[in-house]
Amino acid sequence: MANLKTFIPKADVVLEVTSPVLQKELDKRSKDYDVLTPRQFGTKYRELLFMPIEFNHLHNSHSLQLNVCVNPYCKWQGLQQEKFKDAKGNPSRYKLNSSGDARKMIECNPDPIHPNVGVAFGCKTVALSNWSITEEIERLIRINNIKDEEPNYDFHKEGCLQGESDHFEMPSYFYKQGKSSTGSQQWQCKTCKKKTSLRPNSKQSVIYKQKRSEINLMFTKLLLNKNPINRTCEILEISKGTYYEKLKFVYRKCLEFLERHETKPLLNKQFKEMWVNTDKMTYYLNNVRKKGMSKSKYRDLEDSVFPTHVVVSADVFSRYVFRSDVSYDWDIILEEINKDTIQYKCDHLSIYARKNARFSKHTYYPQPPSDNDTQTKSEYKTELSKIENRAKYTDGLHVNSTYTTVAHHWLIKELVNASEWRFVTDEDSSLITAIFRVFAKEIRLSDAHHFLCHTDKTKSRPQCQREHFEAVSELLEWGEFNGYKTNSPKELALLKLEQLLRTHYFHKEVKTSAGSHLEYADNPIEHPLATIDRGYRSVDCTTNISSLEARDVANLVLNVNDNAANAFIRLLGEDYRYWKGHYRQLEEM
Repeated sequence: MANLKTFIPKADVVLEVTSPVLQKELDKRSKDYDVLTPRQFGTKYRELLFMPIEFNHLHNSHSLQLNVCVNPYCKWQGLQQEKFKDAKGNPSRYKLNSSGDARKMIECNPDPIHPNVGVAFGCKTVALSNWSITEEIERLIRINNIKDEEPNYDFHKEGCLQGESDHFEMPSYFYKQGKSSTGSQQWQCKTCKKKTSLRPNSKQSVIYKQKRSEINLMFTKLLLNKNPINRTCEILEISKGTYYEKLKFVYRKCLEFLERHETKPLLNKQFKEMWVNTDKMTYYLNNVRKKGMSKSKYRDLEDSVFPTHVVVSADVFSRYVFRSDVSYDWDIILEEINKDTIQYKCDHLSIYARKNARFSKHTYYPQPPSDNDTQTKSEYKTELSKIENRAKYTDGLHVNSTYTTVAHHWLIKELVNASEWRFVTDEDSSLITAIFRVFAKEIRLSDAHHFLCHTDKTKSRPQCQREHFEAVSELLEWGEFNGYKTNSPKELALLKLEQLLRTHYFHKEVKTSAGSHLEYADNPIEHPLATIDRGYRSVDCTTNISSLEARDVANLVLNVNDNAANAFIRLLGEDYRYWKGHYRQLEEM
């Protein structure tokens, strides 16, 4: 029978990561910290840029290294770093661009072995911290999963001769003493006569440790109907503390449902083709001061609100939402970043080598200037004051949305078994680069393609409806003019797209003295079938589909839409407006 479940605490290990920095190197870093300048130190210890991070998840071993070229038309797309030892000078596939950009870029080098096969475009890609991506994957796994609750039983009184035994291993030392009020078995030690009730499983009691369990159903109904918190407390006659305990109970039950009825069944299914629509929502959280931080003294230390991103991925056809992840780590504390900075000397490392590079602002904790530091004491105090001011507000830090999106898609890839992938996004660079990194191998093998879907979100609903009916009318006229007998707008749209795509290409051919090659053309096409709620939309393909026939491309373009993620985001928007007025109460509890 299923055991009772509980949330996974941060102390539990859900991802076994092999540290990429051994003790020998830590000792070297400690010695070099005061000897080298920050630039010299960062250059010496930059091997983490292309070093795979090894970790275990669900008894499977993984190796993660996502600093690769993300241009689908480049010959180096998706390939790992390599040093060409047979070429003069032993050049590498990639080099670290030293343009002074704080983000740090990797750049594709020309091919010294086969220069006439394919083209390396000299693409520049933002360098990410593979280590920090792994940390973000661990966070998303932990907060979206539950574990069996493992109670600690004491079956004996103090001084009992059988004090080391329990009924699980030595049932002959115990009497059965009936069932408790929750339906679980009671046991009594034959020596000290102490009675112990076992914790019930989920089938014996779904309301274990739940006070006022009779209101659970009504509480859930009021929650789903977006009833205000104060009004819910009045109706149910509960305190706000009880309200949030009930909220945690409902959330835990939702995670149990997902684990039992969705996550596990998905792992056993195989899909030939999977269409995923990913989008990102931005909303604003209240930046709440901690207790004891007076309003007058700490009013202007930080913004009262800050933008927060939610990444959503859903199936294009069924609109089933695979994941919805918030780019905010509410479990991180600044003291942890301080410890990591001291241990790994992160303040002198480039951002791609830092363990906490995923955080938007505080990737390291400021340290006093070292002997050969280029930072002045004044600059150090300014940095330190900023992070100390942050400590006066609610716990947690924002995560760079690119890191959340990469972890988000890596987990979807692990969850869904699909032979081919089709992705639909808008022009958001964090979404595109995440897909191109995580699905680099599939894109290189043409098993994955990415489409851009652009709609004008400023249109009014009546305008969108007019465009929809105009598009249907135009398709019917076009079908009649071309002698097609069908009156199905979808079939006519497919036929029209097939005709257009015989002369319309998403790539372009570039001729040079060395030959010709294909490049992304940035040449979208208008979808002939406007939707009733979004109107006309344009579609583009950023991956190379030059080998496909016009009919095949038309079938792909016909399916491109962003309705799945947008429908869920609209629900989130309604929930956000509902919670916004009560968020301060939630943070202060």
